[in-house]
Amino acid sequence: MQHLIVATRNAHKTREIQQILGPDFAVRDLLAYPEISEIPETGKSFEENAKLKAIAVSKRLPDLIIADDSGLEVDALGGAPGIYSARYAGAHATHKEKIDRLLKELARIGPKCSQRKARFRCALALARDGQILGTSEGTAEGTIVDRVRGSHGFGYDPIFMPNGFDQTFGELPIGLKNTISHRARAIRALSTKLAAAAPCED
Repeated sequence: MQHLIVATRNAHKTREIQQILGPDFAVRDLLAYPEISEIPETGKSFEENAKLKAIAVSKRLPDLIIADDSGLEVDALGGAPGIYSARYAGAHATHKEKIDRLLKELARIGPKCSQRKARFRCALALARDGQILGTSEGTAEGTIVDRVRGSHGFGYDPIFMPNGFDQTFGELPIGLKNTISHRARAIRALSTKLAAAAPCED
């Protein structure tokens, strides 16, 4: 079994990564390491933030580290909330507060479907001993619906409907979402480097 630490304290994200990777990986996160302080996301892109987190944590822990930075980009909002997705309604806002702000911003622009095109974007960085071993990116294209639909997933999932489906990420079965999501695509793109970098342990 390959052991991996995710540079996050977001239990939803850790669980999703574990589900995507499957039983060949044992995934932990920074909830097990309270001595490691929060890493400022000062990058100007998802990839820069993922690298910052992966490098910082890999300097503190000897294991293989994977860092994820991801968010929602809405075309009509100029790509917002983008890298500020987690802080869109304030540093400590709830998922509901972030969704409410986004829907209000879109309502001010207008109801046209063309104004609701969006994508989830995920950047991953793999690191060990302060060195980046590989990066990847995945996107999921779709539209923003006009109200919360479904209770699965987390974040903006209940208002994002991926192209080719009539359900939001919050309504789709978790197993299906984990095959088509931005995070799943980023993990698949990184899989060769991940397999080469992670030593097998019993």
